[in-house]
Amino acid sequence: MKPADILIAILVAIIWGLAFVASRIALDEFSPELMTAMRFAIAALPCLFIPKPKVAWSLLVAISFTLFLGQFLSQAYGIAQGVPVGLTSVVVQSQALFTIGFAAIAFGERPTPVQTLSIVIAAAGLLMICGTVGYDFSVGAFAVLMIAPICFAVGNLLLRGARGAPMFDLFAWLCLTAAVPLFALALIVDGPAPTFQSLIHMSLTGLICLLAIGAISTSIAYWLWGRLLRDYPAAQVVPFALLVPFVGSAASSIVFGERFGPLRLTGMLTVIVGIAVMVLANRPKAFSQTAAEDDVR
Repeated sequence: MKPADILIAILVAIIWGLAFVASRIALDEFSPELMTAMRFAIAALPCLFIPKPKVAWSLLVAISFTLFLGQFLSQAYGIAQGVPVGLTSVVVQSQALFTIGFAAIAFGERPTPVQTLSIVIAAAGLLMICGTVGYDFSVGAFAVLMIAPICFAVGNLLLRGARGAPMFDLFAWLCLTAAVPLFALALIVDGPAPTFQSLIHMSLTGLICLLAIGAISTSIAYWLWGRLLRDYPAAQVVPFALLVPFVGSAASSIVFGERFGPLRLTGMLTVIVGIAVMVLANRPKAFSQTAAEDDVR
């Protein structure tokens, strides 16, 4: 990868890690439904200027409701119910393991021995984390949070059906498709008056957090990440996502004073090791392929 693109990959990981902190702050003012709706409404603003990509509405809704609505709404619920931000960032990254499992079920893509090992390692880490549930947050909150990586994984697989669509255009319309039902859900759950009061009386801090997670984390960062995946083999790009839980955990410890007990910290690190084993295993092959292509040029 070019040095500039390496910096972009690191920047995206930092943005995504800090987005967990911004979400936690925003949840002090907004309900999970409203915050998530505003996140996608802001990210969907480009839809005013770009046409809908040539993707069937059924597929667009399916991707949006899993990759975006399901993932981020369950994240917001989990954080709002007391799941620590750093732990949330680790659990969400376990989506890579669910993606492999679902691909095996849906498409018959049998995991390699290395992928199987990574699943076992990460699963052991999740079990360690489960052993700490009930002390500072409820079992229900953790169960809701676990919906996030599952939806993320399903959305990853559904996204295959939209190959060829312009990345920026696609994500903007996915955000719009998620924002509309989320606003309806906010009106039903919170009520019209509280919803409008939250929007009218939002603080400057709340506005900045919404802009950060909507415009920067969701719109710009996803576009940059998509461009990297377009220009380089996934095995070179995806490992940078391993920085997200470290950034999220470090930022949470600084901003909120978040601390982890030995069992939870060991579990979090074990999950990250499992993910690292999986995403780093194919790097030599990717580098060899890139080198061969360079020799041909």
